Amino acid sequence: MKNVFMNRELSWLKFNERVLEEAERECVPLCERLSFASIYQSNLDEFFMVRVGSLTDQMEVDPDSRENKTNMTAKEQLKAVIARVGELNERKNKIYADLMKKIAEQGVALVDFSKLTAEENSQLEQYFLNQIAPLLSPMVVGKRQPFPFLKNKDIYAAVVLESKNSKEKLGVISCGSEVFPRLIKVGSTGKYMLSEELILHYVPKIFKGYTVKSKSLIRVTRNADIDADALYDEDLDYREFMADLIKKRKRLAPVRLELSRQLDNNIVDLLCKQLEVNKKSVFRNSTPLDLSFLFQIQDILRQKTELFYKKRVPQRFTAFDDNKPILPQIKKKDRLLSYPFDSIKPFINMLREAADDKNVVSIKMTLYRVAKHSEVVEALCEAAENGKDVLVLVELKARFDEENNIEWSRRLEKAGCTVIYGLEGYKVHSKLCLITKRSGTKTEYYTQIGTGNYNEKTSRLYTDLSVMTCNKDIAKDAIDVFNALASDDTVKSVDKLLVAPNCLQNKVLDMIDEQIAIAQSGGEGYIGVKINSLTDKKIIDRFIEASRAGVKIDLVVRGICCLIPGVEGETDNIRIISIVGRFLEHSRIYMFGKGEERKIYIASADFMTRNTLRRVEVATPILDEDIKAQISMMFDKMLADNCQARELDSDGEYTLVSDGKEPLNSQEFFYDLAYERASKAEVEDK
Repeated sequence: MKNVFMNRELSWLKFNERVLEEAERECVPLCERLSFASIYQSNLDEFFMVRVGSLTDQMEVDPDSRENKTNMTAKEQLKAVIARVGELNERKNKIYADLMKKIAEQGVALVDFSKLTAEENSQLEQYFLNQIAPLLSPMVVGKRQPFPFLKNKDIYAAVVLESKNSKEKLGVISCGSEVFPRLIKVGSTGKYMLSEELILHYVPKIFKGYTVKSKSLIRVTRNADIDADALYDEDLDYREFMADLIKKRKRLAPVRLELSRQLDNNIVDLLCKQLEVNKKSVFRNSTPLDLSFLFQIQDILRQKTELFYKKRVPQRFTAFDDNKPILPQIKKKDRLLSYPFDSIKPFINMLREAADDKNVVSIKMTLYRVAKHSEVVEALCEAAENGKDVLVLVELKARFDEENNIEWSRRLEKAGCTVIYGLEGYKVHSKLCLITKRSGTKTEYYTQIGTGNYNEKTSRLYTDLSVMTCNKDIAKDAIDVFNALASDDTVKSVDKLLVAPNCLQNKVLDMIDEQIAIAQSGGEGYIGVKINSLTDKKIIDRFIEASRAGVKIDLVVRGICCLIPGVEGETDNIRIISIVGRFLEHSRIYMFGKGEERKIYIASADFMTRNTLRRVEVATPILDEDIKAQISMMFDKMLADNCQARELDSDGEYTLVSDGKEPLNSQEFFYDLAYERASKAEVEDK
């Protein structure tokens, strides 16, 4: 019988392969394909820093432990990951070469010295000598000069040097600088060269007195999987501790070495020894080692609009009257914002209105990732300065956003907000806001629950949902959540909301059981879920049980999916698709049942054990019938997507959906709908 489980790490690599495929697809505008190529690489960097770093640590600490789905040890997983990454990189190299050929046809070419005229060579040599060479810090490794520390993801030139007495030494030069540009213009004909290639070419002019035997650009990726809670000393100031942790992360052990040229085995062995990298984790790339410069090429070609997606901007949310206060409109009826199709402005306006409303007594909010120039934080600061009681939980363990969050926490405290920093042992990943308004003896609560961060920038790039309600039962649960957080505790029981770590996984399992019971009694059991990742073994096992009982299950899982559908007798009632497109699919929807009895939730939590048991997450029921109908429609359109959706088959492979029906790109459909509504409202306003 076929296996019904897929290894988590290999499933993630399949997701990144889907990102890479977007760089390959002819139907994607050329300059947008550059974005997907660069995103593929940055995704892979983070994968090595976090997941491969974690596996490397696990192999050292507990080499015999096995993961709970495919029973692989850390060593077996690493072996499979490295082999698969090698295959994907070969594909990336071919796609990159094809992209750059097409970009050259648009008048922008990335060139090497073999393609330059004598005049261009002379120009570059003078540029190097005058603008770059004085800024470099070359180093020859020897007894008096140990091997230098190589920064995470920075590019270096590694050079094998032969001295006059025929001894070989290793020279190292950092190619990273904020002073000179990465893309260097060559002449005036649309030709460009990467600064690291210019440096590598002219290394003989740097290491005078040596003969250059061989050379390559190199780049190391360092382990960034630090468990902040395991390292935390309660006697330290937590914010300062996190700041120190960020510095430590930058110095952690390398888990990957990338080369741009072929080097002799003995030199590779030397680099591996100095860096303490396993030779199996050395990758030779024919593409540049950092593809972020592709965004600069996009900027050069920005005027050629046909090379980009059609311009789309978030639309006015027509369910709100812009000329009236926000809070009374929420009191009248629950509201749903769907990003990036709807603008985040109504939510920002709600916070600003609450900050200025003399009857608003408090605002409580959880912050995980916010924009660098955050209107959300500014509104909270304004509220505190206006005398409101503002409580903000800032999660300092939001990976790779810690520095930004530390800075905002200082700003919030300075404005008079009460700031707390999460719980020991748990990340607070919920998207929860509670506004309390009091007039005389009457108290009103306005609760917002979302699937995505309070971040104006990502609200234009990620698909997310945000519901605003005046429901008292939901507010009561929200009050309990904030009271628990303020007491350094987790909620033990709730009425309406689902709240991890104690009251989400178990309630989801109960609702799956309800659908199993319906199917077993001859009814039509149904489960529809949209999440980013599916790894929670308990939930997966219950999905399998439900499938066996005849429950129809539709799963829209963007990234990691450890469950294989379509296995006869096991998962043959389960369909799984992944949508990878222009916008990052980020919303989480849980649906149980059909018709009037259907339960619908939106949530901050994926079905991963880290979300369901090791984080504070919040899911809210959708109680408004109009909003329930809207979310059901959105889910159905995603299931019908035959442009960006890929279906997972019983062999564990993803293929683009090709059903012969009229093309439907769900993301573009929702944007068309938003534009249509906004246009209609504009006409009515006139």
